[in-house]
Amino acid sequence: MPYKEKEIEKLYFSISEVAAMFDVNASLIRFWEKEFEIIKPFKNKKGNRLFTKKDIENFHLIYHLVKERGMTLAGAKKKIRENKDDVDRNFEVVSKLKEIKSLLTEIRDTL
Repeated sequence: MPYKEKEIEKLYFSISEVAAMFDVNASLIRFWEKEFEIIKPFKNKKGNRLFTKKDIENFHLIYHLVKERGMTLAGAKKKIRENKDDVDRNFEVVSKLKEIKSLLTEIRDTL
């Protein structure tokens, strides 16, 4: 039986990796980090930002509110500050619905 290496789970992501995930410039990631208190990257001795999975989830939330729903930064900050749990739940529902839509589209295309 061949040995299968256990996949290593990444703990930290560089700013360029995060920017690539969202197809945005690194400058936007730095800007959102300054604007939103929920983004708290670890900085190494060189000062490089290292983002956790929680930071990535928060970027998804901000991206959803600002880029997909068209909210202003002030509106997104207020929404997150006043009702983060509801925003998280709504984002999860929207994400699941997008997955279902993608699956259904794929099924339709194979028929």
